[in-house]
Amino acid sequence: MPPRRQSVSPSYRQVTVVCCRLADTGGQHVVAPGARHQGAGCPPPGGGSSRSDDASGGRGPVTAPTDAEQGPNVARMYDYYLGGCHNFAADRAAAEQILRIFPDTGIAAQANRHFLRRAVRHAAELGVRQFLDIGAGLPTQGNVHEIVRQVAPDSTVVYVDYDEVAVTHARRLLPTDGRTTVVRGDLRRPDELLAHPDVRAAIDLARPVAVLLVAVLHFVTDAEQPWDAVARLRDATVSGSPLVVSHLTTDGAPPLPTQQGQAVYQRSSAPLVPRPHADVLRFLDGYDLVDPGLVRVAEWRPDGEPRERISHGYAGMGLRR
Repeated sequence: MPPRRQSVSPSYRQVTVVCCRLADTGGQHVVAPGARHQGAGCPPPGGGSSRSDDASGGRGPVTAPTDAEQGPNVARMYDYYLGGCHNFAADRAAAEQILRIFPDTGIAAQANRHFLRRAVRHAAELGVRQFLDIGAGLPTQGNVHEIVRQVAPDSTVVYVDYDEVAVTHARRLLPTDGRTTVVRGDLRRPDELLAHPDVRAAIDLARPVAVLLVAVLHFVTDAEQPWDAVARLRDATVSGSPLVVSHLTTDGAPPLPTQQGQAVYQRSSAPLVPRPHADVLRFLDGYDLVDPGLVRVAEWRPDGEPRERISHGYAGMGLRR
């Protein structure tokens, strides 16, 4: 999971997925600026709890965190972009500000989700049977365990996130089948994350493990040393382990809207730190890039899914040397 601040994420027969990522809603609709937010599976208007002060999913209202911030949360904002219903009024207000600045944010978020599916499927087809996905966020549809189990039905999935609400939701909504576990952990503290008892019980670092850092690193500031954290994760894995990355970029973005968007996120649970191609590529040091390399999100191995023309970031996969 991405590091979200509270005040202000083999054996061929076994698949283990350890996740920490922002939320996604699979094929749900994309929110447009000013549109009434009513995602698939959300409680109907007038039924259940008020949508103005509660976040709901297909299994009932979400309980507000007791020790979390009262302002916007980046995972719940992302859920809103994708048409989900795991969000509160403050999240929706901040997300609407972003949508006014960048009206195609929802399309870009869907492109990121499609990339995740392609990358996870490709890693599983390569024979990787363990996945550490950091920045899992809020579960909805098209979660990692669902994708991986299409290739390896006996997969084991461990989701990790820093955010209390994301972890609580994941524990409520994800399967309790002995092969799916939810862990609270922090990307900025990779040694603690890897040493968590549930992580240690679920994955074997002596076998290849795919590390998924999808739409999370751009919430870690340079001062928090994200490259060092990724290098520590790399060093903990064996040769052949994939790293999957997607990251917002400043390349080609007009400066003023970018600054306005960053100002909105500065008031949320985590700042937004888009980076140029060269800085994103540094996360893949020590890896052999899988074709086509580090490219725009929608251009990474398109497989027939809708190819969104809007792409505000880079995506790629590397195999540990």
